[in-house]
Amino acid sequence: MMLVDAVRSETRRLLWNRTALFWSLVFVPAVSLVLTVVGHWFIQAKMADVKGGLPPQLAMGGGALDLGRSLVENAGNLANPALLAFLLIGAATVFAGDYRWETWRLITARNTRPNLLMGKAGAVKLMTLTGLILFLVAAMLSEVAKGVIFDRPLAFGLGGEEARQFGLLFLLSYIRVVQFLLVGLLAAVVTRSLLAALFVPLAIGTGQFFLSKAGVLFGWGPADLTPMLLLPGDAYEVLKTAVLGGMPAAVMPDGAVWRALAGLALWAVGPFLLALAWFQRQDLSKE
Repeated sequence: MMLVDAVRSETRRLLWNRTALFWSLVFVPAVSLVLTVVGHWFIQAKMADVKGGLPPQLAMGGGALDLGRSLVENAGNLANPALLAFLLIGAATVFAGDYRWETWRLITARNTRPNLLMGKAGAVKLMTLTGLILFLVAAMLSEVAKGVIFDRPLAFGLGGEEARQFGLLFLLSYIRVVQFLLVGLLAAVVTRSLLAALFVPLAIGTGQFFLSKAGVLFGWGPADLTPMLLLPGDAYEVLKTAVLGGMPAAVMPDGAVWRALAGLALWAVGPFLLALAWFQRQDLSKE
């Protein structure tokens, strides 16, 4: 019950921070939708000029736009850099807010330290779930706009296999985003700084990106254990490939999925446990 109270309290405090909510939840989906629709309009205008001199049968639009397939594809693109970066704004506000305003000593008397830290993590997870859903809604609206602008009929085919892929891809994206944000929790607890909670995950993520590109210099093969443990982004991509199936999944090395699961789980659980261990021993009498 005290854990539920902690999650509810942190969620309520986040809801009061409308600036953080806007940049974390609304900005990326809204800008993505607007830019995509404008891009479709621009392409359609250029195509109209070209089609003007074509016979009617060649000037017709394409086939039906399968929204079910688009739903699956967009679920696999949720853990994108823009969404990661802007969700981090809200996460850093939650994780480091009590250090910034020096209110820890006021709330630690009402709940246990593990519950307080889990409450912050729970609020961020709820925010993450909301952000992913909003981005997915914006992506599907852009697909509908694409059908309207290009005069293509809309269809929705989501069989059992597609539903399984959608569910697994959404879950993987959710875990990947939460894993990235929990690095901010560790940074906030260790440094007691809002800026560290915001920029340390970005710096680590950027470093992991370049390390992934330089993996061949270290002799790393596809889905080797070392890159899977060091690079959660690569582990996420391996798991996404396995879910989508096809030839890319068929040629993956044996054990690649298990190594990727181990790597993503390590980065999803490790930062929180380290933050909790540090937080338990931290002097909060002046915070």
